[in-house]
Amino acid sequence: MDGSHILVVGGGIGGLTAAIALRRKGFAVDLIERDPDWSVYGVGIIQQSNVVRAMAELDLLDEYIAAGQGFDTVEIYIPTGQRVAVVPSPKLVEGRPANMGIGRRALQKVLADRVCGSGTDIRLGVTVTQLDDDGAGVDVAFSDGSTKRYDAVIAADGIYSETRKVLFPEAPAPEFTGQSVWRYNLPRPADQDGLWVFNGPNGIGLVPMSPKLMYMFVTTPEPENPWYPADKLAKTMREKLAAVPAPQIRALAEQITDDAGVVYRPLETFFLEGPWHRGRIALFGDAVHATTPHLGQGAGMAIEDAIVIADELSKALDPTAAFAAYRERRFERCRYIVDASRAICDGQIGKGPPVDNHAATKSMFEVVAQPI
Repeated sequence: MDGSHILVVGGGIGGLTAAIALRRKGFAVDLIERDPDWSVYGVGIIQQSNVVRAMAELDLLDEYIAAGQGFDTVEIYIPTGQRVAVVPSPKLVEGRPANMGIGRRALQKVLADRVCGSGTDIRLGVTVTQLDDDGAGVDVAFSDGSTKRYDAVIAADGIYSETRKVLFPEAPAPEFTGQSVWRYNLPRPADQDGLWVFNGPNGIGLVPMSPKLMYMFVTTPEPENPWYPADKLAKTMREKLAAVPAPQIRALAEQITDDAGVVYRPLETFFLEGPWHRGRIALFGDAVHATTPHLGQGAGMAIEDAIVIADELSKALDPTAAFAAYRERRFERCRYIVDASRAICDGQIGKGPPVDNHAATKSMFEVVAQPI
């Protein structure tokens, strides 16, 4: 399929990575993103060793590492604040960090700068209104009134994917887990040189993002999926941390004062058991395997998906064969991440047995170290 014209639906981490990977394989690429401002919320994201390896494959490693903070270990703490384990991460790129903490805006800039310089045709504030796959190509109608024909369409349009609804209207809806996550940026302690994870009913992590900045994530049980007023988010997050016995966390909680700086998200999961494509149209990222953040692999799985799709499209004679091969390569790995992350979530809120974060993290590293 060399030289074919591909439409990428979605301008998030997965879609941007797909555009980069496809252009490197010689495809013509259009990318559309429904948000006219291309906005990203301002907290951070954990990226494990498999993402560092992926960035090396995309020739983005120098820019990527410069935009965040590398680290090589995960430190596990019991609820009282005592450290009980240090889990080394496998380095998959020699001489580079095993893992990265990076601001989401910084990551988007690294990816978007490369996409913008690659010759990709980018359109913001645009959505797909109709897809007509006639077997030889896909005619696409857009919300701005334009139409265009493509050799294939790939969609990374999120957990509530509109493309998935068109392809697989019978697919189940995403499931709320009974837990939510709170995130907030804070000054980084001078002695923090890795990810710090605190076990307990509320999962807590401190992730370095730069020499001076980290972000805190807190998972809390929210069985009724409540709505919290935006002007009370900082106070509510502090209250959620008030009973945490670890003195480090209580001290940090006092610094949570900016309502606009709190990012609150209910946690939902989704996994598409059946095909991930129909004809010349395929789904990837959260559109087929949305996970909770407990293993820090949501974005990592989307980035790997993008690289594999581009690889399979470059080798196949037609996109249907490429998309079937892509699913074959990705299915079990992505299902493991979704299921293992959900098990940690369920253990924290009493829906399942408690999960040892030390063991779960070690197992995850072993899985993602395998080639994609």
